[in-house]
Amino acid sequence: MAGRMGRWVLAGLLCVAIIGQSVAGDWRSLGSVDGVSRRAEGVELAAGAARVRVTVVADGVLRVRLAPDGHFDPGPSWAVVPQAPPPPVRVVEEAGAVHLAGGGLVAEIGRAPLRLRVRDDAGRDLAGDAAPMSVDGTRVRAHLLAPPDAHYYGLGDKPGPLDRRGRSFVNWNTDAYAWQGWSDPLYKSIPFFTVLRDGVASGVFLDNPARSTFDFAKEDHDVVSFGADAGELDYYVLAGPTPREVLARYTALTGRTPLPPLWALGFQQSRYTYAPEGRVREIAATLRAERIPADAIWLDIGFQQGNAPFTVDRAQFPHFEQMLADLRAQGLRTVLITDLHIEQQAGYAPYDSGLRADAFVHRRDGSLYVGKVWPGASVFPDFTLARVRDWWGGLYRGFVAMGAAGFWNDMNEPSVFDGPGGTMPDDVMHRLDDGRTLAHPVLHNAYGMQNARATFDGLRHLQPDVRPFVLTRAAYAGTQRYAATWTGDNSATWQHLAQSAPNLLSLGLSGYALAGDDIGGFIGSPSPELLTRWYQLGAFNPLFRSHAATDTRGHEPWVDGPAHAAKRRAAIEERYRLLPYLYTVAEENARTGAPVMRPVFFEFPRAASFYTDDRDFLLGPDLLVAPAVDERLDARNLALPPGAWYDARSGALHAGGDVVTLTAAPEATPLFVRAGAIVPMQPLVQSTAQVPSGPLELHVWLPADATAPCRGTLYQDDGESLAYRRGRFLRLDYRCELTADAVVVHARVAHGGYAPWWKRTRIVVHGREAAPVEVDGVGAWDARVRFSR
Repeated sequence: MAGRMGRWVLAGLLCVAIIGQSVAGDWRSLGSVDGVSRRAEGVELAAGAARVRVTVVADGVLRVRLAPDGHFDPGPSWAVVPQAPPPPVRVVEEAGAVHLAGGGLVAEIGRAPLRLRVRDDAGRDLAGDAAPMSVDGTRVRAHLLAPPDAHYYGLGDKPGPLDRRGRSFVNWNTDAYAWQGWSDPLYKSIPFFTVLRDGVASGVFLDNPARSTFDFAKEDHDVVSFGADAGELDYYVLAGPTPREVLARYTALTGRTPLPPLWALGFQQSRYTYAPEGRVREIAATLRAERIPADAIWLDIGFQQGNAPFTVDRAQFPHFEQMLADLRAQGLRTVLITDLHIEQQAGYAPYDSGLRADAFVHRRDGSLYVGKVWPGASVFPDFTLARVRDWWGGLYRGFVAMGAAGFWNDMNEPSVFDGPGGTMPDDVMHRLDDGRTLAHPVLHNAYGMQNARATFDGLRHLQPDVRPFVLTRAAYAGTQRYAATWTGDNSATWQHLAQSAPNLLSLGLSGYALAGDDIGGFIGSPSPELLTRWYQLGAFNPLFRSHAATDTRGHEPWVDGPAHAAKRRAAIEERYRLLPYLYTVAEENARTGAPVMRPVFFEFPRAASFYTDDRDFLLGPDLLVAPAVDERLDARNLALPPGAWYDARSGALHAGGDVVTLTAAPEATPLFVRAGAIVPMQPLVQSTAQVPSGPLELHVWLPADATAPCRGTLYQDDGESLAYRRGRFLRLDYRCELTADAVVVHARVAHGGYAPWWKRTRIVVHGREAAPVEVDGVGAWDARVRFSR
């Protein structure tokens, strides 16, 4: 302990000197503490005119706030959900420092200068100031020590490597059409990151929706710095010690993704734009004729009258309501785009009602703000007002009555074609429910979030017992409470295929588990091989949607002939067979915050070889996906994670650390299953509206030895309503035991509030020569599976 403390102090002194140079000029570092006042949950410190509050808000969560002028923002956070009462804290004042302990954390606040160090109660360093916090006008910044062996993950779907070390980023929601591998900023701003160092994780969340910047040891190799252009420096330090615990604390703080409707986990077909009505019907008919499982067709802005949201072009869609009903009869939901801009046109119902409700934003001089977007001159809802969000939610009444199943909030950074930087100007003012007004830059990054919130809440009001499905392009921390997301306007290139996994993994590590990308790339026309590989990878993404721009060739699974169609169909079919497992993982995410699609280090935080792996990932805890994303036809090697793993394609068992050679153009995505996993699967269906015919399948992948664990879980409910919140769900916990001549499979009903679709269970054992065994019933049962040897 003493040695570690000495190194921390020495490193801090060195960094003070270095950062003192980098913040020279207009930047001013906080000076010494000249006053301490105790609060119920922590302390408040005075440093000249500035005030700093350090408080414990939950077990393992410390909050640090800097108000440069001494006045803290009285309003609630857009990101943070209401919390339980904080744990008790103990404050000890000494001559050189103030010590605060509570919630499993220990904070040491140096007095001269004001510097913070945070540890957990095991003595592990979580965060430490390399220099005091600093201020430059309205800008605020923190400077933390960056140990040389620390890795940094998060900030949402920033492109580039998964490990952010050595790079800097800007958070400013931007319509980043045709973004590339190092583009920044993009559509989303999620100012949260996880630090992983020698198997021990911690996290930092900056809660500020203004423009913010992060430097992960780029300018100074020993320092991570972050801050915002306006508002407070308001950040949280989150303890681990595992990545799972860090993310659990972050999603407890900012909210978790609600359990999606089951159909949202199926394959979904989209294009900008499917029109006229006959083309939509043709797509649906081809999906069914080609026996390609699918659950939704998406309609982009081409179905609208003059691109105006909440309208239908009756010339192209004369039987729109009947079309939606006919699609539903084929097991296909319809998802409709509803951009937030409202055409400035008298007689257009949303514009007229919005004017009456005083629902639109104004400029500082009081004039209505008008910007050009898809319909032409448009106005924009003031989503920071609850009554405006209620007004917006009511606009969905017509489409809900028509039978639309989900909605797509695009362009909500907000994107404005003729606005400065492609968005609203700085003099647009937003009204708050407490009577205050704020200029747009102060809360820019939360605007799209509030659009998604208004949509989600409106759908909940219109259909109180139906799970809403909303897709948003822009997001801020906490938006996962309201909507799924995707990575925006990607391109049909091999580079973008390779970027798919790290983008989605980073979103998952940022609390955003229900995410996907445009299969095949939105911009451009992929080669047949590229499109096939994208389907093979996308089948293991949380959200699986094919989407393409209007001037590209088709991205549908059947294009490019029978050989490619067969591979794409097989990938989609495998996803549908895995839906019981995938839905169980989605429920785990809704309950704990654990991502659906996970870096290997999430389950194996001490497996350092995976800290920089941008390609391979886990789907849930037990499936290791090793996609082929290279254009060159070169084989590659993969060293397997700890434990033992089965090759799902060949059945071969490999020890952890074994190096396997993967072909560059596989018939199916290389897939490995953790030995000891019990994976639930189902018979093939053409959509989730179809009840599987046959038994539930339990695939038991035997452990490498009899002492290793063998377990699995299955979650089921009706897949659509909120009845699961009232206890109407089924959770089965499985385990198996190995004897010399048998495998004994046990099922325990952890919660039995729902009767599932199956009446029989088929057990398939991998790892020994055996025939499948069927077991009647879904109650608590033991099945002895014996083998002839």
